[in-house]
Amino acid sequence: MEHLLTLLDEAFDKKSWHGPNLKGAIRGLSAAQAAWRPAPGRHNIWELVLHAAYWKYVVRRKLTGARRRSFAVPGSNWFARTGEPNVATWKKDVALLAAEHKQLRQAVAGLSAANDDQLKLIRGAAAHDLYHAGQIQLLKRLCPLA
Repeated sequence: MEHLLTLLDEAFDKKSWHGPNLKGAIRGLSAAQAAWRPAPGRHNIWELVLHAAYWKYVVRRKLTGARRRSFAVPGSNWFARTGEPNVATWKKDVALLAAEHKQLRQAVAGLSAANDDQLKLIRGAAAHDLYHAGQIQLLKRLCPLA
């Protein structure tokens, strides 16, 4: 379990060899930067943050066998963030991501052992964070507001 927790943490908020993890990729971003969209119909950083939070929720639910309850934001998978960027809402959504990571971490720590399906979910959750951290790094480079 310690190895799995280390994987999750390095992908989200602990130092790792590869560079910025998900939390590091969004550190210091303004609401305007997070809401900037590279092209019509493309996701922005803000939407990636909520997407990552949602999938942490889904993985936790699958690991614990918890019944589906409503996620903190209405909808599922992708959550549109359009219109004028709101600083308070951006901070709230970043806090949601951190809270969902903490809850996922607690669920993994509570497992006495993990079966193959659970191992795949946990490794997948870490890979998912890193995948979107890379996307966010690219969007930050493209963003004219930086």
